[in-house]
Amino acid sequence: MLENEIRGTAEPEPIDNRLFVLVLQHPQEKREMLATAAATCAALRRAALVVGLSRPNLARALGRPADPGQWAVLYLGSARPAAFGLEREIVALDRGGRPPAEQDAMLRGLEGVVLLDGSWSEAKTLWWRNPWLLRLRRLVLNPPHPSRFGRVRREPRREALSTLEAVALLLKHLDGGPELEAALLNRLDRLIGEARTARPAQARKAVRSNL
Repeated sequence: MLENEIRGTAEPEPIDNRLFVLVLQHPQEKREMLATAAATCAALRRAALVVGLSRPNLARALGRPADPGQWAVLYLGSARPAAFGLEREIVALDRGGRPPAEQDAMLRGLEGVVLLDGSWSEAKTLWWRNPWLLRLRRLVLNPPHPSRFGRVRREPRREALSTLEAVALLLKHLDGGPELEAALLNRLDRLIGEARTARPAQARKAVRSNL
């Protein structure tokens, strides 16, 4: 920390969020250069990253007792949020994958939210390997803009966001408002900038290694 401060590159203090963020990360996602789960959890005071394919229940994943009725899980699956015709950036779904009329009630009183970190197929694997997720309230995102990754990393669907972007949008509505969202997205912009700088260097290194 002191070395970073001397260089003028000290990391900002963690954001004091109320809503706990639990990220379940597929083991293979750690190999991705642009994986944002670790950066997300480092940016938040109340967050945890758990790597693995399955846990027996929410309490074991979280490492402490927890009431599943006060938690939600973000999982897009086959849902098409824009098709619901709701002017909402966060949509709660029932067991049948449809949005109930009591949207505000579904989002009220949450203690925490679980996110599945991985590719499209990896997130699906985590969903099916952890049946206790069905006991949580299910949320999907209907973001106003596509992912900021753009050409750096292409997302499979418009609604698909990086973990950091998804958490920023969730906390914007369920916790600290636009200021908290902006603080997280600023960190994402820095990660994207670093990735764009690193990629040409990696490409040059690969060329030299093949000579």
